[in-house]
Amino acid sequence: MNLFALPLQLQGDGGAIGRILAQQNIPYAGTLGAILGFIVGFAVVYIVGKAVLSSILSRVLDRRDAGEHAKKPLMKIVSLIVAFVALGAGFALAGLGNILQSLATIGAAATLAIGFALQDVIANFVAGIFIFTDKPFRINDWIEWDGNSGVVEDISFRVTRVRTFDNELLTVPNSQLTDGVIKNPVAKDKLRLQVPFGIGYDDDIELATDIILDEAEKHDGIMKDPAPSVRLTELGDSSVTLKSRIWIADPSRADFVKTRGEYVTSVKERFDEEGIDIPYPNRTLSGELSVAGTDRVVQSND
Repeated sequence: MNLFALPLQLQGDGGAIGRILAQQNIPYAGTLGAILGFIVGFAVVYIVGKAVLSSILSRVLDRRDAGEHAKKPLMKIVSLIVAFVALGAGFALAGLGNILQSLATIGAAATLAIGFALQDVIANFVAGIFIFTDKPFRINDWIEWDGNSGVVEDISFRVTRVRTFDNELLTVPNSQLTDGVIKNPVAKDKLRLQVPFGIGYDDDIELATDIILDEAEKHDGIMKDPAPSVRLTELGDSSVTLKSRIWIADPSRADFVKTRGEYVTSVKERFDEEGIDIPYPNRTLSGELSVAGTDRVVQSND
């Protein structure tokens, strides 16, 4: 007795292929039919299904301008789905429908158990889908959330990896980035900076304004459109505050820090040349000072 053939024969007659082989009086027709049916059914469905679905998905993602970080995980999910369908088609063509029903029952029970055990993972997975579809940020964007900030290095369906400006790599669950507020300063490919300059009350406000605008226009990293602007925003205790608004095109965090530093330095140097003072904060102290025991005079014999 063939021990390999027995369990397959007990499961069915090998499907359509098995019946054709049996009509030809081929030995072990049920076993051969089941094997060939499974191979043919699985291979045809998997190859054709993957080719068709992958092509359709690739076109959809290209139309949505999705990057490679979005395509790779989605393609993997499509491959798993097609493989599962191909597995069912293989069993069905092999005439092993009862095995398919058993697998479906076991799969449903396993899915329910896994769902309860992996609630956080599923929540992060769903959040990852929202990140891919809503695109609140992309790879290489500079983002800020919950007091943290950094540059996005990788986005997966479960976590997002962010490189901080101290060169630390943060692995952030996606649900944290979808449940809270995310600040993406570079979402529109340009960033507006507000730079305050304090001058003395006796200094020429118009001259200081002209210097601030002139230095902004000279800097290559500052956009000409929208044009820089200056507004008097505060009359402080010891200074008049002029706030400059400038724009940086396609900025990274490094560009932002570098441009701001160079701009502030150039304005300070021009202020020094023109005699415009950036005053220190002044504090006025008032009160009385008393010394106890001044009514007693000690006379020395020297």
